[in-house]
Amino acid sequence: MKPPRILLVLFLFISIGMAGQDSISKVDYERAVGFLTENLVNKKVFNLHIQANWFPDSTGVWYIHQTPGSKKYLQVTLPGLQKTDLFDHQKLARILSDSLGTDMEAEKLALTKVEYRNSKELLISSGKKTYVLNTDTYALSVPDKKEENTQQAPSPDKLWIAYQHDYNLYLKSTTDSTVKQLSKAGVKNYEYASWYGWYDIMEGENGERPGHFAVSWSDDSEWIYANICDLRDAQKMYLLDWSVDSLYRPKLLSYYRGSPGDTTMVYTEPVFFNVKTGKEIKADLPKSTYINEVYVEWSQVPGKVYLSRSSRGYQDLSIYSFDLHTEELQTLYTETSSTNIDNFSHELVEKSGLLFFLSEKSGWRQLYSLDLESGEEHPIISGDYYINSIEGIDEENKLIYFLASGKEKDRNPYYKHLYSVSFSGENLKLLTGENCNHRISISPDGNYFVDNFSTVQLATSTALRDLETGDILMELGQADLSILDEWTPPEIFTALARDGKTTIYGALWKPTNFDPHKKYPIIELSYTGPHTQLFPTDFSRAFLLQSYAELGFVAIVVDGLGSSGRSKEFHNYSYKNLGGNLEDHVSAIRQLGKQYSWMDTTRVGIFGHSAGGYDAAHALLAYPDFYKVAVASSADHDHRMEKAWWPEMYMGWPVDSAYHLQSNITMAGNLKGKLLITHGGIDENVNPSATFKLAEALIKADKQFDMLILPSQRHGYRGVHQKYFTRLRWNYFVEHLLGVEPIWDFKWE
Repeated sequence: MKPPRILLVLFLFISIGMAGQDSISKVDYERAVGFLTENLVNKKVFNLHIQANWFPDSTGVWYIHQTPGSKKYLQVTLPGLQKTDLFDHQKLARILSDSLGTDMEAEKLALTKVEYRNSKELLISSGKKTYVLNTDTYALSVPDKKEENTQQAPSPDKLWIAYQHDYNLYLKSTTDSTVKQLSKAGVKNYEYASWYGWYDIMEGENGERPGHFAVSWSDDSEWIYANICDLRDAQKMYLLDWSVDSLYRPKLLSYYRGSPGDTTMVYTEPVFFNVKTGKEIKADLPKSTYINEVYVEWSQVPGKVYLSRSSRGYQDLSIYSFDLHTEELQTLYTETSSTNIDNFSHELVEKSGLLFFLSEKSGWRQLYSLDLESGEEHPIISGDYYINSIEGIDEENKLIYFLASGKEKDRNPYYKHLYSVSFSGENLKLLTGENCNHRISISPDGNYFVDNFSTVQLATSTALRDLETGDILMELGQADLSILDEWTPPEIFTALARDGKTTIYGALWKPTNFDPHKKYPIIELSYTGPHTQLFPTDFSRAFLLQSYAELGFVAIVVDGLGSSGRSKEFHNYSYKNLGGNLEDHVSAIRQLGKQYSWMDTTRVGIFGHSAGGYDAAHALLAYPDFYKVAVASSADHDHRMEKAWWPEMYMGWPVDSAYHLQSNITMAGNLKGKLLITHGGIDENVNPSATFKLAEALIKADKQFDMLILPSQRHGYRGVHQKYFTRLRWNYFVEHLLGVEPIWDFKWE
């Protein structure tokens, strides 16, 4: 018996809806291109974040306010709260047009730099030209060029000039011909008054490291501090640059960089000299590498410094005072952890005899004070919330200003709010009451702050506020989306973490032509690096994944257990377990699939860069039946091949079996889905060797994969290379996840 016609039509309708789209058009690509940052910000959307530029004397603040038709430079004078143009836009356009020989529109001044000098002068740049603008006469003048000698350092009293010669530290008098050689042990690769440069690239087989010089004088000019940079046993990493047009063989590049567990690294050691006697003084501290070097701060007490250091593995931390006269080293504070000490920071407030610090040792990142004389430690405040940063300290009124998230009940735990509290922990005050994320900038005199507050769903408002009360004194601007059609903000979602009790947060983008009757494949952007999180807290990130959604996907980000910004217990899930960070992501997507019929959890793709690239490849190898397509760019596929500090912080030190078990390279045989791996050929941040090694492992495992090397690119891809990669990444998902024929020759705006 034949099925009734109406049931057959209904069946076909449902089947088509379930299958999703069967083709893609240039119109779809054009919509995606339109949501790229370079085609969106200050072209279709404006004032997503207004940058505050304070006058150095706190008599005002200037900022840029944009609309679809104009770009205005405005100022607010303080304390009078008068809002005016920073300069006469018409006059400046005329004189710049004359000076540069090009037409300059008053409503769209092409300025690359504006710097407030005083009430009558601004330093401005347009193109490659820089001028001093007199705002009374509107005359332009060329600023005086100050040739700064970076290889010398004058003493505060101007009597001595420090410099380096033959790898040793010297002083020369400014009043006569006296020269003092302070150090005598310096030789090549054991260098006084030098430092390790992260981006120091050496060319050729015997290339020289760029020369570096740095010292720090005490305020009274009686002492000078420098570092010894010890490269004698340091090993290098290598690159081959194939991209130089004029060369027909690759250029060999090298740089000093240690990997986890290495002892053959660059070591640094602080050293102090008495200017009068020339005596060399060192603190009795363990040898430190460049990834755990000693941090030095001068005391206001003559002949005294503060030192702080961590050991390899970051499981202990100490702060000391060091008397240069007696060479007595006094331990002021120590902290240990069974996992790691991450996100520790401190502020020295010596006039008040205190040191303030942020630590996760209580289980949450909280604020403490340390009495510098007695060594007594006190929690200033406590609670189950996360203090993000100390934003300001008012010693006169004994107040601390800080940003914290998760303190206000029934609010998103990632939204930051500004608070003040007394040194003693009394009078805790919320200064930004709006249920939003707050990005703030405090005036130099500590009387005002500019607040950009928003959520990913609520457009940005920017206001000038009173720092004491938090009261809004003046609205500075609102995000303008007036010419953006048919767009809705991403949805915020929550899911239950693997522990069965913790709420995790994410965001979800849908196409502007979203049809709830269709089934959409899912693309996830991942970066589970435990030092950060991806949840978009403010409106400036509202368009993060919209371009992917326009191609016919639902795009998501989610932060599972192990990421930062929550409790220490939450954070610790990632310790020695970077490979397990995606477990909550898989669960969250499955939970979303049960909630939304239009999400196709049988077609899930993932991409990421750097540590996110590790995630993307790891997703296909650790969850081969869940993730089907991945694009992993510039990834650290094996943490044993990474720069030392990051894996040692989160995977532990010494190196143990956890590194091996969580390596993408050792898991290459698990690959089932479609994998594209890419890398910049001269990436000195994450060396491309791990990508090559993964490729070799995949070949040996007889696995099909795709690979792209961008020979001239470093860790981040730029210009035409970024566009090429974006097009390739989009089309990889279009072809293999959406299942339609991609288009290559679409237009970029």
